[in-house]
Amino acid sequence: MRVISGKYKGRQLLGFDIDGTRPTMDRVKESMLASIQNEIKDATILDLFAGSGSLGIEALSNGASKCYFVDKNKIAINTINKNLTGMENGVVINKDYKDALKYFKDNKIKFDIIFLDPPYKDNLLNDAIRLIEEYDLLNNLLVCEVENYDIVVNYKLIKNKKYGSKEVFIYKK
Repeated sequence: MRVISGKYKGRQLLGFDIDGTRPTMDRVKESMLASIQNEIKDATILDLFAGSGSLGIEALSNGASKCYFVDKNKIAINTINKNLTGMENGVVINKDYKDALKYFKDNKIKFDIIFLDPPYKDNLLNDAIRLIEEYDLLNNLLVCEVENYDIVVNYKLIKNKKYGSKEVFIYKK
């Protein structure tokens, strides 16, 4: 696994083997980021269910001003911290997604782009979206990676693309 574009292009990332995570394939990540590249520069990003942090790190590599990485798995948190070594503007938070989203609401932190790629088997996506909407945490784009899942969202779908069994949806507030 590696950073595919931007300032840190080619940098190797740890975390392809974290139990309970499923890293986004390079071709999916590349297509996803190409679709939103004009929105990344100077954006504040949330990589919820961050795993190795590869999506948020791509955003930082491509000019995002700050990225918050949230995961409840301590091994994932340690991996994200290692992957961020030498990089600026990454904030790593070891919390459950519900607690993290409430923290952002309480601290009036909003995001230009939110990446959602939760563990598929746990069916957390719609609940996370509901809280993001309820707490008004999104300024611009919501990017979701799913596998055979019906997304319930009140934002406008601007793009979706299928990659084998996986599908990426991009919504605009």
